[in-house]
Amino acid sequence: MSKLSEKELSSLNALLKEEELLVNKFNNLADQATDSEIKSELQDIATRHQSHFNKLYSHLS
Repeated sequence: MSKLSEKELSSLNALLKEEELLVNKFNNLADQATDSEIKSELQDIATRHQSHFNKLYSHLS
């Protein structure tokens, strides 16, 4: 793998923070939801953002 530039690392770091925020936000919303369908959809969204985070993070190794 080629070495990432400072600008690329900075952008990747910003994207990781955004995805982490979204994972936490949707997990918190799911925890507060009382409707099972809404809770499930919010958990699915959190899972998708966790997947995005993992894919982005893989570029660091």
